[in-house]
Amino acid sequence: MFERTKTAALSLTAVGLVTLALNENYVPVATAPVKGDVPTYGFGSTGPDIHNGDKITPPKALERTLRDIQKDEAVIKSCVHVPLAQNEYDAYVDLAYNIGTGAFCSSTLVKRLNSGDYAGACREILKWDQFKGKPLAGLTKRRQQEYHTCIGDQNANLASN
Repeated sequence: MFERTKTAALSLTAVGLVTLALNENYVPVATAPVKGDVPTYGFGSTGPDIHNGDKITPPKALERTLRDIQKDEAVIKSCVHVPLAQNEYDAYVDLAYNIGTGAFCSSTLVKRLNSGDYAGACREILKWDQFKGKPLAGLTKRRQQEYHTCIGDQNANLASN
Protein backbone atom coordinates (compact mmCIF):
# COMPACT_ATOMS: atom_id res chain seq x y z
CA MET A 1 0.00 0.00 0.00
CA PHE A 2 1.27 3.43 -0.91
CA GLU A 3 0.80 6.42 1.33
CA ARG A 4 -1.79 8.84 0.01
CA THR A 5 -1.68 12.57 0.58
CA LYS A 6 -3.77 15.58 -0.41
CA THR A 7 -3.33 16.45 -4.06
CA ALA A 8 -2.45 20.03 -3.12
CA ALA A 9 0.83 18.70 -1.70
CA LEU A 10 1.75 16.68 -4.80
CA SER A 11 3.62 17.58 -7.96
CA LEU A 12 4.79 15.52 -10.90
CA THR A 13 8.01 13.67 -10.09
CA ALA A 14 11.14 13.78 -12.24
CA VAL A 15 10.42 10.19 -13.30
CA GLY A 16 6.87 11.23 -14.18
CA LEU A 17 8.18 14.12 -16.28
CA VAL A 18 10.68 11.95 -18.13
CA THR A 19 8.02 9.30 -18.74
CA LEU A 20 5.61 11.92 -20.08
CA ALA A 21 8.30 13.38 -22.38
CA LEU A 22 9.23 9.92 -23.67
CA ASN A 23 5.57 9.08 -24.22
CA GLU A 24 5.07 12.26 -26.20
CA ASN A 25 8.35 12.13 -28.16
CA TYR A 26 10.02 15.36 -29.21
CA VAL A 27 8.71 16.72 -32.50
CA PRO A 28 10.43 19.90 -33.75
CA VAL A 29 7.79 20.84 -36.36
CA ALA A 30 4.07 21.01 -35.60
CA THR A 31 2.07 18.27 -37.30
CA ALA A 32 -1.02 16.24 -36.46
CA PRO A 33 0.19 13.01 -34.81
CA VAL A 34 -2.81 11.18 -36.29
CA LYS A 35 -4.81 12.19 -39.35
CA GLY A 36 -7.68 14.37 -38.16
CA ASP A 37 -6.00 15.37 -34.90
CA VAL A 38 -4.82 18.85 -33.90
CA PRO A 39 -1.21 19.81 -34.62
CA THR A 40 1.31 19.25 -31.85
CA TYR A 41 4.99 20.00 -31.43
CA GLY A 42 7.68 19.76 -28.83
CA PHE A 43 6.58 17.21 -26.27
CA GLY A 44 2.92 17.02 -27.27
CA SER A 45 2.08 20.70 -26.85
CA THR A 46 -1.18 21.82 -28.43
CA GLY A 47 -3.15 25.01 -28.44
CA PRO A 48 -4.68 27.71 -30.58
CA ASP A 49 -1.22 29.27 -31.04
CA ILE A 50 0.22 26.12 -32.68
CA HIS A 51 -0.21 25.62 -36.43
CA ASN A 52 1.10 23.03 -38.88
CA GLY A 53 4.70 23.86 -39.73
CA ASP A 54 5.48 25.87 -36.58
CA LYS A 55 8.92 25.03 -35.17
CA ILE A 56 10.24 24.70 -31.63
CA THR A 57 13.68 23.94 -30.17
CA PRO A 58 14.19 21.28 -27.48
CA PRO A 59 14.82 23.85 -24.70
CA LYS A 60 11.72 25.87 -25.65
CA ALA A 61 9.73 22.63 -25.94
CA LEU A 62 10.70 21.56 -22.44
CA GLU A 63 9.90 25.02 -21.09
CA ARG A 64 6.46 24.93 -22.71
CA THR A 65 5.80 21.39 -21.50
CA LEU A 66 6.63 22.35 -17.91
CA ARG A 67 4.30 25.36 -18.16
CA ASP A 68 1.53 23.18 -19.66
CA ILE A 69 1.98 20.54 -16.93
CA GLN A 70 1.66 23.18 -14.20
CA LYS A 71 -1.65 24.32 -15.70
CA ASP A 72 -2.84 20.73 -15.98
CA GLU A 73 -1.86 19.98 -12.39
CA ALA A 74 -3.91 22.95 -11.15
CA VAL A 75 -6.97 21.66 -12.99
CA ILE A 76 -6.45 18.10 -11.75
CA LYS A 77 -6.18 19.38 -8.18
CA SER A 78 -9.48 21.21 -8.63
CA CYS A 79 -11.42 18.14 -9.78
CA VAL A 80 -9.81 15.34 -7.72
CA HIS A 81 -11.07 15.58 -4.15
CA VAL A 82 -9.43 12.53 -2.58
CA PRO A 83 -5.85 11.97 -1.49
CA LEU A 84 -3.55 10.21 -3.96
CA ALA A 85 -0.34 8.24 -3.81
CA GLN A 86 2.51 9.74 -5.82
CA ASN A 87 2.38 6.91 -8.38
CA GLU A 88 -1.35 7.50 -8.94
CA TYR A 89 -0.78 11.23 -9.31
CA ASP A 90 2.01 10.76 -11.86
CA ALA A 91 -0.17 8.39 -13.91
CA TYR A 92 -3.14 10.78 -13.87
CA VAL A 93 -1.02 13.80 -14.84
CA ASP A 94 0.37 11.84 -17.80
CA LEU A 95 -3.14 10.79 -18.85
CA ALA A 96 -4.64 14.27 -18.42
CA TYR A 97 -1.77 15.87 -20.35
CA ASN A 98 -2.52 13.52 -23.25
CA ILE A 99 -6.34 13.56 -23.29
CA GLY A 100 -6.86 17.08 -21.97
CA THR A 101 -7.94 18.18 -18.52
CA GLY A 102 -11.54 18.77 -19.59
CA ALA A 103 -11.92 15.16 -20.70
CA PHE A 104 -10.05 13.98 -17.62
CA CYS A 105 -12.11 15.93 -15.09
CA SER A 106 -15.45 14.96 -16.66
CA SER A 107 -14.49 11.28 -16.93
CA THR A 108 -15.84 8.20 -15.20
CA LEU A 109 -12.29 7.76 -13.92
CA VAL A 110 -12.54 10.93 -11.81
CA LYS A 111 -16.05 9.99 -10.64
CA ARG A 112 -14.74 6.60 -9.47
CA LEU A 113 -11.70 8.19 -7.92
CA ASN A 114 -13.71 10.77 -5.99
CA SER A 115 -15.99 8.01 -4.70
CA GLY A 116 -12.94 6.22 -3.28
CA ASP A 117 -12.74 3.48 -5.92
CA TYR A 118 -8.98 3.77 -6.45
CA ALA A 119 -8.58 0.42 -8.23
CA GLY A 120 -11.53 1.12 -10.51
CA ALA A 121 -10.14 4.55 -11.34
CA CYS A 122 -6.80 3.04 -12.34
CA ARG A 123 -8.60 0.50 -14.55
CA GLU A 124 -10.44 3.36 -16.30
CA ILE A 125 -7.09 4.53 -17.72
CA LEU A 126 -7.12 1.51 -20.04
CA LYS A 127 -10.30 2.75 -21.76
CA TRP A 128 -8.55 5.83 -23.17
CA ASP A 129 -6.68 4.05 -25.97
CA GLN A 130 -8.79 5.16 -28.92
CA PHE A 131 -8.87 8.03 -31.38
CA LYS A 132 -12.21 8.63 -33.10
CA GLY A 133 -13.48 5.26 -31.89
CA LYS A 134 -10.53 3.19 -33.08
CA PRO A 135 -7.83 1.75 -30.81
CA LEU A 136 -4.30 2.94 -31.57
CA ALA A 137 -1.39 0.66 -30.68
CA GLY A 138 0.67 3.56 -29.34
CA LEU A 139 -2.15 4.72 -27.08
CA THR A 140 -2.81 1.18 -25.89
CA LYS A 141 0.87 0.82 -24.91
CA ARG A 142 0.85 4.20 -23.17
CA ARG A 143 -2.36 3.45 -21.26
CA GLN A 144 -0.97 0.11 -20.09
CA GLN A 145 2.16 1.86 -18.83
CA GLU A 146 0.05 4.52 -17.05
CA TYR A 147 -2.15 1.80 -15.54
CA HIS A 148 0.87 -0.07 -14.18
CA THR A 149 2.24 3.18 -12.77
CA CYS A 150 -1.15 3.93 -11.21
CA ILE A 151 -1.40 0.59 -9.42
CA GLY A 152 2.19 0.88 -8.23
CA ASP A 153 3.58 -1.93 -10.34
CA GLN A 154 7.33 -1.62 -9.84
CA ASN A 155 7.87 -3.34 -13.20
CA ALA A 156 6.37 -0.37 -15.04
CA ASN A 157 9.50 1.35 -16.22
CA LEU A 158 10.86 3.70 -18.82
CA ALA A 159 12.33 0.83 -20.82
CA SER A 160 8.88 0.14 -22.28
CA ASN A 161 9.07 3.44 -24.14
